Amino acid sequence: MNGAHDMGGRLGFATVIAEPNEPVFHAAWEGRVFGIAGTMGAFDLWNLDEDRHACENILARDYVSISYYEIWLRMFEKLLIDKGVFSATELKDGAAHGRAVTAPRLGPADVWDAQVNSGTYERQALRLAKFAVGQHVRVRNLMTSAHTRLPGYLRGVHGEIVMVHGCHVFPDSNAKGEGENPQWLYAVRFTVQDVWGRTGKDLVHADLWEPYLEAL
Repeated sequence: MNGAHDMGGRLGFATVIAEPNEPVFHAAWEGRVFGIAGTMGAFDLWNLDEDRHACENILARDYVSISYYEIWLRMFEKLLIDKGVFSATELKDGAAHGRAVTAPRLGPADVWDAQVNSGTYERQALRLAKFAVGQHVRVRNLMTSAHTRLPGYLRGVHGEIVMVHGCHVFPDSNAKGEGENPQWLYAVRFTVQDVWGRTGKDLVHADLWEPYLEAL
């Protein structure tokens, strides 16, 4: 998606300044939003790619001005309304007008396991891989208003396949509810000369799905 979230390689956003001794949460409500994230996984109402796409759909002027957990909060509000968990009126009133929806309960000992063992996106291959290690490819210049994991700064750039990760859920279709559509996933290596026209020995590596690539 060509949204405000795709900032890689762009100028004009000033220097990122690390906050010394930064706390995990700057306010108590941020911790509650993080807790909501864990709770919503138990509902199984949407997938990870729908989650990301909802964040990307926040208006650009808001996306660059609100905090990290505010982005999460707006994403949850949108998805929970879209999935029928509550209405926009209930959100505004802060009270349920109908039957309340309850989530499965997790005991304290189960929380960490639920966070780190949520499954894998790797899937069985349905066909042979189109590319192999050592092959040179070009990133397709794909423009879309839907969700994609293709960074804008790599479009049209030449690179080299350095690893084949196997088949994984294709985010572009999964975010739209069109199914997992597993595709081969590759680690592709780029030079800074090819990406930004800058001399140097630095390299850029990106994991890219097969539909993003074309043979040279």
